[in-house]
Amino acid sequence: MFEELVHAGLVRPEDRPFWDLLTPRRGRRMVEVLRQRTRHIALILEAVDDGHNQAAVLRSADAFGVQYVGVVRGRAPFRPNPEVTQGADKWLSVSHFESVGQAIRAMQARGYRVWASQLDETALPLPEVDLSVPAVFLFGNEHDGLSEEALRMADGRFIVPMCGFVQSLNVSVAAAITLFHATRRARREVGKAYFLTPAEQRQVLRHWLRTTTPKAVRLSRALAAPEHEAGTLPPAGPRT
Repeated sequence: MFEELVHAGLVRPEDRPFWDLLTPRRGRRMVEVLRQRTRHIALILEAVDDGHNQAAVLRSADAFGVQYVGVVRGRAPFRPNPEVTQGADKWLSVSHFESVGQAIRAMQARGYRVWASQLDETALPLPEVDLSVPAVFLFGNEHDGLSEEALRMADGRFIVPMCGFVQSLNVSVAAAITLFHATRRARREVGKAYFLTPAEQRQVLRHWLRTTTPKAVRLSRALAAPEHEAGTLPPAGPRT
């Protein structure tokens, strides 16, 4: 299988020592997951402080194939609870930003429309959000929601439609529901543009090979081989 991946441009011959650390089943699984990954849908978390919520959001991102997550630190450090992530976070490309404004500008420069989760009369129901162009969904603090800066800079606001008396959800639940529906719809609507490009797949796979097991990390250090970045941000491009 390794030779096929070299031919496809997903790995290079020098990646062979890292590939050989995997069982055939593990290698196939990594490629299967990689080919379902997307950058068309992404996330930004602003000041989500609870480690359980942080971890649950990352686990949902991995589960629904969302590769890119932006994080803006709040009052507490970003330390996802490892018992909740179950290692899901090591498969993601996570970028850390000094401010929500920096995060929003970075994603807009890469062609994204930023959708802020907000319960108000201007918010679109999630099924009406335009997914024909890349979309990043922005979620705020568990208690205070999104900042005024985030709401001002976002391209639009959205809500998850609800039928009960309670009109709000835990941030991790809201993110999971949003990703489930947005990824399913975007996959149907944009076709091949939904998935990572071959260059992005190569970048992510080479990072996984070097960083996702202790043996691979030790080998990388022994060989003085660089631990390839997984593309912590999607590549820049014109907005649609």
